Amino acid sequence: MTPADGFPGSWRPNTNSGVALFDQLRLRIIELADSGKLPVGSKLPPVRNLAGVLDVAPHTVARAYKELEAAGVVATRGRNGTVVCPRDDRWGALAAVAAQYAAAAKAQGASFAEAVQLFAAAYDAD
Repeated sequence: MTPADGFPGSWRPNTNSGVALFDQLRLRIIELADSGKLPVGSKLPPVRNLAGVLDVAPHTVARAYKELEAAGVVATRGRNGTVVCPRDDRWGALAAVAAQYAAAAKAQGASFAEAVQLFAAAYDAD
């Protein structure tokens, strides 16, 4: 397992966005993992280090990592750090459809909250 070279690079969360900082980081890591720019086994920076680089509270990074771990994107291995996990084909297909939905929602002018509300209604529909 090697460090994620150059992560996070020049990327920084947008403090003026309506999307929470932890969610911006979570989405960025998913994007990089799905694209292969953060290959399987890449070690992410420790919470405090990344928080310092991004100029956010450590809790922000910890929450993003926790949600990524719950989704199976990363695994936290104690002192060995947090690493990118392999993804199965189903996850990749869902990510592609989700990206299409997000693009369509943005094109229609829907806010993030509105897009989530529509998705939740569709998900719960029988």
